[in-house]
Amino acid sequence: MCSKVIQPASVVVVFETLLSSAAITVDEEKGNPSWQARADFYVICILSCLPWGGAELAEQVPEEIERVLVGIQAYMSIRRHSSDSGLSFFEDGESGGDVEKDFLEDLWERIQVLSNNGWKVESVPRPHLSFEAQLVAGKSHEFGPISCPEQPELPSTITSLAYGKQKHEAELKYPQRTHRLNIFPASKTEDLQPIDRFVVEEYLLDVLLFFNGCQKECASFMVGLPVPFRYEYLMAETIFSQLLLLPHPPFKPIYYTLVIMDLFVAGAVRALFDKIADLDMECRTRLILWFSHHLWAPQRVFVQEVFEREVRLSYWDKIKQSIENAPALEKLLPPKGGPNFKYSGVNGQEKTEQEQALSAELSNKVKERQSASEIIVWIEKSIYPIHGLEVTLSVVVQTLLDIGSKSFTHLITILERYGQVMAKLCSDQDKQVMLITEVLSNAVSKTYNRITDLRKEISSLKKGVITAEEAASKAKAYLEAAESKLTLVEGEPVLEAKEALLARALDENEVLDSTGMVLFLSLYKNFCTVLMERLPDASSDVTLQSLKSIHGDSMAVDLEESSNMEVDDENGIPKKSPNSPTFHCVAKIRHCPAPFQSNEGKASNTCNVKEKEQWCLSTLGYVKAFSRQYASEIWPHIEKLDAEVFTEDAHPLLRKAVYSGLGRLSNEL
Repeated sequence: MCSKVIQPASVVVVFETLLSSAAITVDEEKGNPSWQARADFYVICILSCLPWGGAELAEQVPEEIERVLVGIQAYMSIRRHSSDSGLSFFEDGESGGDVEKDFLEDLWERIQVLSNNGWKVESVPRPHLSFEAQLVAGKSHEFGPISCPEQPELPSTITSLAYGKQKHEAELKYPQRTHRLNIFPASKTEDLQPIDRFVVEEYLLDVLLFFNGCQKECASFMVGLPVPFRYEYLMAETIFSQLLLLPHPPFKPIYYTLVIMDLFVAGAVRALFDKIADLDMECRTRLILWFSHHLWAPQRVFVQEVFEREVRLSYWDKIKQSIENAPALEKLLPPKGGPNFKYSGVNGQEKTEQEQALSAELSNKVKERQSASEIIVWIEKSIYPIHGLEVTLSVVVQTLLDIGSKSFTHLITILERYGQVMAKLCSDQDKQVMLITEVLSNAVSKTYNRITDLRKEISSLKKGVITAEEAASKAKAYLEAAESKLTLVEGEPVLEAKEALLARALDENEVLDSTGMVLFLSLYKNFCTVLMERLPDASSDVTLQSLKSIHGDSMAVDLEESSNMEVDDENGIPKKSPNSPTFHCVAKIRHCPAPFQSNEGKASNTCNVKEKEQWCLSTLGYVKAFSRQYASEIWPHIEKLDAEVFTEDAHPLLRKAVYSGLGRLSNEL
């Protein structure tokens, strides 16, 4: 559209095609309102173009663009407000922002303000003006015609469940690009025009998209957007909104972690922590995983889970050393693991005096930095001929791994220096198996964690093998039954055999559907049982907020870190800590009788909810997250679940959590 490179009239035709399809979709008589997500997507496509091309369209085809805006206004008047509580970052819509408007309503309001201001957008650069003379003299192009997909057919029986299933299908195909995470007060962005927020978000989302996998370049472009105002708070909100986006982030969480490491977003961390009690359980888990790569979190349960993952990423002594200035955090560390050294002299360790003496002698030789060849000669003369392979292997492996167990660096050094010793001892496959067994049972603490995981995986695999064998037996029986009916006429199977094969396929599908239904029924019934025992009486009009208001022992948190988002005044590049490329957040946790005070001086109930109520809140959060993640598998069985689990006897908070996760309409509650 700029300088008539594209004919404005052809752009308007595209807009009107999309708008016409959207209007028909939400029409109660001609369309299928359950597919409003697609109609909204079309209208968002139109509105998203206007900050960049609205001025040119208003100048060159004013009547046509006005007709489009009138059509959008008409569409907005007949569409339903989109309630996305199941995808909200915070429970009960406590996002601190415009919770009354959905994304499209908010964008339409911003576009209206932009139109009234003459389509002036300072955040949109216009590099084409330098080449306007050449562009105007060049050839104009037209958009080719576009066609929208056919309207999905209405279900044969129009019910709330049928509507909900199609609505879920539409939202899977046409998800929103972003959900806003409003964690800072409006005063932080008061200098921005309404449309500027949308424009900057689009810039940031495009940078994240095009530089996926190149976090250094991504961070560099993020801090250098072509806008004439500071946007560090908006940048922090946008990045974290993508990391916490429900039901899935667009990219792997580690990508956002690496980008955040190159940016200074301490204020966002503090703001999120202030709202941690209201954060969706799945978002909270993602934040824990991010913190485990980044820093310690100021929250008792939160910190414990972070420390468990930190110890796996590093090692126990290193983590303990990093919090030596916060002794209250030490008791939140997981138990210290270590190698199971047979010759340590600890009571209960299997050993003999001879083996222990040999281990001590080998340890001294390593400390004296004797070469691998010297140790091999000593082993061949003093250990192997007398004690045999098993004792020799045990002494060598146990001793070397114990010396290397202090850290990864120690272990790598030992293996590089004396790996030849082990190679000499284990020259064939049987001996190598013995070596692997010895290593897995006595390596550094990380191996113990992995062994535990492997045991669980092996147990799961055994169950899977049994299930597979049973399925194979059934399939074999079906095959034999089909073959018994199979007769050939001129080399082709007759109808009887085809019917047998079709019946087998249908039976298998029924078995799978039945298995899924039984699984979900059992799971939700168990949730219902345990929650009914602990939740307050349903007749007492209990809400999530009322559960949070029941205070128990509180925990205060002092963060020795400013929540201000410091940015270099000259070029807008975030300042880095002098000791780290990221930032430091030192948490001091102590018990106190008063609620935690946030930056604004408001009491936060993050840490002082009673244990039983906190358990209920967490469990309801996990129910909601589970329902959201497996919504596509749950919807086919929703009638059965409604009949047997989500009845009037079920607690309303449980039904609300499930319905919210599934995206069911609020009037079904």
